[in-house]
Amino acid sequence: MAKICICGGGNLGHVVAGFVAAQGKHEVCIMTQRPERWNRELMIDTPDGKVMTGHISCISNRPEDVIPHSDIILLCLPGYAIADCLRSILKSLECTLNLPYVGSVVSSTGFFFEAMKILPSTIPLFGFQRVPFISRVIEYGHRARLKGYKDSLNLAVEHAEHPERLRDLLADLLQTPIQLLSSYYEASLSNSNPLLHPSRLYDLWSDWHEGITYARVPLFYEEWTEEAAQLYIDMDNELQALLTQLPVRKGSIATVLDYYESTDAASLARKLRSIEAFKGIPAPMKRFPSRETVGGDELFVPDFQSRYFTEDFPYGLAIIHRLLQEHRIDAPHIEKVYQWGLSLTHHM
Repeated sequence: MAKICICGGGNLGHVVAGFVAAQGKHEVCIMTQRPERWNRELMIDTPDGKVMTGHISCISNRPEDVIPHSDIILLCLPGYAIADCLRSILKSLECTLNLPYVGSVVSSTGFFFEAMKILPSTIPLFGFQRVPFISRVIEYGHRARLKGYKDSLNLAVEHAEHPERLRDLLADLLQTPIQLLSSYYEASLSNSNPLLHPSRLYDLWSDWHEGITYARVPLFYEEWTEEAAQLYIDMDNELQALLTQLPVRKGSIATVLDYYESTDAASLARKLRSIEAFKGIPAPMKRFPSRETVGGDELFVPDFQSRYFTEDFPYGLAIIHRLLQEHRIDAPHIEKVYQWGLSLTHHM
């Protein structure tokens, strides 16, 4: 039996903890800032209409309660919280009998770069290229929805003598086949959220400024446009140019057209509009606090506190932008979208 500590109480933290615990093979603990709001029995609604229930062994906001006993520490956190979490567990890591694996549920928001700066080089690290599940909280600390699975996962492992052992254990935990990547760059430089979300946000609101309001909230994926799809493709082409200058295997990060089995912007837009797990997700907007209305309807503005803005620009896209500059690769589409995102920082 392995002892797993999930750090973070967001959508993915709920679903990963509940999914693993429900198998009954391993001991699962959760480190969260709000332990008092959690139930020891965590329910997960699955896409086939079933409900899984997992028992959580320990729930705490104190690293010393959960870290020293863990075999695997899995961060399910946004980019801005990763460094603080790693610093908070550092002292407790020194108290472990056997060095645990420390990893992140997704690597594109800087996990490996932060972990290599903060943790001792003796700590084995791992990170997924893409998240294993599409997840949503239903009732915080009690119930969440697993909206979609991945057919397979890609994993980078660093500082470990036997990465295959970790791969096999994680494949068992997540009930998903896992392939090992050859470099942490292959996990860290994703053309998923860091390019996917900004391309759509730019398409929606590149002309937004103070005073502009909207009468409705569009669906983020189900109303995906060809313009957003073309921008996504163009940004991905620039990322692919960067990959040729880094220690990654050719094809290790599939192009967006290959990944989504598309041939051009029109087919990519159709594909993104059709993905079942993406349906019903609104664009990140909030009600405009003014009393002004259009025909009595509410007004909306972009929600710059959404993780689409607070994570994908300053962490995901920022890493890609920095490496493009370091390698002096011309990337006008990424530059345009990134600078637009930076211009909105005073709203975040």
